Amino acid sequence: MTRTAELKRTTAETDIYVSVDLDGNGETSIASGIGFLDHMLVLLSRHSGISMTVTCNGDTEVDDHHSTEDIGIALGTVVREALGDKKGIRRYGTMILPMDEALVIAALDISGRGGLYYDVPFLTEKIGTFDTELVEEFMHSFAMNAGITLHLRKLAGTNSHHVAEACFKGLGRALREAVSMDERFKDSVPSTKGVL
Repeated sequence: MTRTAELKRTTAETDIYVSVDLDGNGETSIASGIGFLDHMLVLLSRHSGISMTVTCNGDTEVDDHHSTEDIGIALGTVVREALGDKKGIRRYGTMILPMDEALVIAALDISGRGGLYYDVPFLTEKIGTFDTELVEEFMHSFAMNAGITLHLRKLAGTNSHHVAEACFKGLGRALREAVSMDERFKDSVPSTKGVL
């Protein structure tokens, strides 16, 4: 069984291609058009073990919002598709991720019910040219379209770059756990309802 998916998504604001392999080794080809987001997506891929390709031609002359949001939508959509019927997955994942002085908890449930519960205050409005509010925008778009209940909470941290890294790495590590297969239950969906 291959757990892969790809998507081409074109709007008036962005032209995006995304592919994932849930059983990959974290190899990436990332060209979002936004340097800081590229860095975060490489971290997400490496720490989740999900191999991914992301290309985006977006209206970054306006700002980075549309590209960041639409990449979250596309990436969430392909992760959901690659999960298929969800038989055998561990479903839940949790990570308390330290990044120097920053500490972020990421906890998720591949519930089929997308939702983001986010408490990650940043002390600056920007990281370089990247708006820190776009971290939440990406996470919301990703969680809603992946059908994942995602909690992100900052426990400590003053450096905005470190806090953002902890969010993306924490999401990656939690995803790695949740999408992994549990051989004892490989033929059943991890829900008493029988469906996720």
